[in-house]
Amino acid sequence: MLIPHPLLGLRDAQEFTCLGDAALLNRPDGLADPQALTDYVYLRDNPAGVHRELWFHEQGDRSWLVVTRNTLTHEILGAELARDVALRAKGAK
Repeated sequence: MLIPHPLLGLRDAQEFTCLGDAALLNRPDGLADPQALTDYVYLRDNPAGVHRELWFHEQGDRSWLVVTRNTLTHEILGAELARDVALRAKGAK
């Protein structure tokens, strides 16, 4: 499986470690809402189909990516730097 790294081009998926759902970028304030933090830590979705995941380029430039992948076919639909995704989300609030 090849991942289209936004800075380095196509890279083998074996260079990466998958952390899971990209929603992990949206950490809630545990002091303002303890239940939201508990849900963030312990509850995970396991979707079938198109899903956004957080991947770490462990054997490369050590960047974090948000990879859009079909979990049924393993087809990679796109990838972008997690930093850019997080900054966009902050700007939207």
